[in-house]
Amino acid sequence: MALRESLESGKFAITTEVGPLKGTDTSEIVELAEILNGTVDGVNVTDQQSAVMRLGSLATCSMLVQRGLDPVFQMTCRDRNRIALQSDLLSAAVLGIRNVLVISGDFPSLGDHIDAKDVYDLDSEQLIWTISQMNDGYDLSGTELKGKTDLFVGAVVKPVSDTEESSELQLAMMEKKISVGARFFQTQAVYDVDAFEKFMKRASQFKVPVLVGIIPLKSAGMARYMNKNVSGVFVPEHMISDMAKAEDKTATGLGIAASLIKDLKDLCHGVHIMAIGWEKKVPEILRMANLS
Repeated sequence: MALRESLESGKFAITTEVGPLKGTDTSEIVELAEILNGTVDGVNVTDQQSAVMRLGSLATCSMLVQRGLDPVFQMTCRDRNRIALQSDLLSAAVLGIRNVLVISGDFPSLGDHIDAKDVYDLDSEQLIWTISQMNDGYDLSGTELKGKTDLFVGAVVKPVSDTEESSELQLAMMEKKISVGARFFQTQAVYDVDAFEKFMKRASQFKVPVLVGIIPLKSAGMARYMNKNVSGVFVPEHMISDMAKAEDKTATGLGIAASLIKDLKDLCHGVHIMAIGWEKKVPEILRMANLS
């Protein structure tokens, strides 16, 4: 079942993501498509992730469509003005891409082309509204389209915050994105079940599906790095200790991910696994979480 149909029917949805490589070799994408086909409801394709130049999300999504998968076309506001954004949305619709996830995008100074100029002609809320307009058959100039889009629009949210003010801001941003057309949300990585449950009790008022984000831990160092450098991610000390002591860190990291999914699945509408190089292990995580 495709992502939109899964969420609208109330089925627990499973998504993961792939990051295109730097170059024209697409053999890894083809291999991943074969592994993931029939296992997940949707596959996010990142859009120049971490501001690093790579093969485009649009072309990669088209490849996945051709191989029977339901891709989620990630679009950052960083690299394109409103003309290019709208054109890519039309192209996505023509290529059979049905889902879009809107994100702001990291600053170019964090990537591999630090002298690149950012655009941010539209912010994430404005881009979501633009897609809603195009679904209604009009572009941003008010001109009627010859064939409208029918895109299922998603956004991101950070469910775990270190202050009450930050939590309130996330909820307010979530509500605003819904008001302009967001139909589902994927979250930043979650490791604190109690904090996520507290967030979902408040977010449930919006009646929009939320897919909890899961990033499998690979080492204690990775966990400490995320705690220090990734906004909205808080890995508990006991998980860091388990990773530090583990003889088989891969098995321990996959086990923690599966255990989190089991603990979180009754609190949300789906799971989004960001495997970060472990995409081939997604089916194994799902089996361990009793979701295969």
